[in-house]
Amino acid sequence: MKISNTPQARFNMIEQQIRPWNVLDTHILELLTVVAREEFVPAAHQALAFADLEIPIGYGQFMLAPRLEARLLQDLHVQKHERVLEIGAGSGYMAALLSHQAKSVLTLDTHPELADLAYTNLQKSGVKNVEVRVADASQGLLAEGPFDAIMLSGSVAKVPKQLLEQLTTSGRLIAIVGDEPIMSATLFTRVGDSDFHCVKLWDANAPRLENFAETSQFVF
Repeated sequence: MKISNTPQARFNMIEQQIRPWNVLDTHILELLTVVAREEFVPAAHQALAFADLEIPIGYGQFMLAPRLEARLLQDLHVQKHERVLEIGAGSGYMAALLSHQAKSVLTLDTHPELADLAYTNLQKSGVKNVEVRVADASQGLLAEGPFDAIMLSGSVAKVPKQLLEQLTTSGRLIAIVGDEPIMSATLFTRVGDSDFHCVKLWDANAPRLENFAETSQFVF
């Protein structure tokens, strides 16, 4: 089922979900009108393309709610000269948004089927500066690093040190970190060879990225 009035639904998404979440960067808001989110949503869920919820894309993975996507994008502050790594390609939507801000984007997914989906969607949208790859980002350094910015499009219990080490000096990594019921969007900035500044920005829960270690749970 498709949306009967896509322009109005997109407008409502921006004005009723995203602006109230303190996404006020005019460039980000413009991007949300330029990059057609509905083209990255599975056909079975087209009616939910602009809804304030997570959309299943298969293999236990989800597109984040639009307000989370927009806020993460705004708070990472990607610049035109920067190289970006995204972990969790999903349907390719976040990579498409990042492509308009960055020099280049490398997006990874552990599922070949989702990597193929992201690649197909990005090609249909005319995106030229994104590489999609099947890889497990939790397992070590990438030869293409370091990166100016890293986006985790899902939550983790803790950001592994090897990911932080893939940042350039002054590079940033943003992720939703913690355990339910409270997780926090957290921004890490590399300030030296082994020094990182960390700040919690806002609270939000999100589905887990696969293969990242969980925190130990004590059982009484």
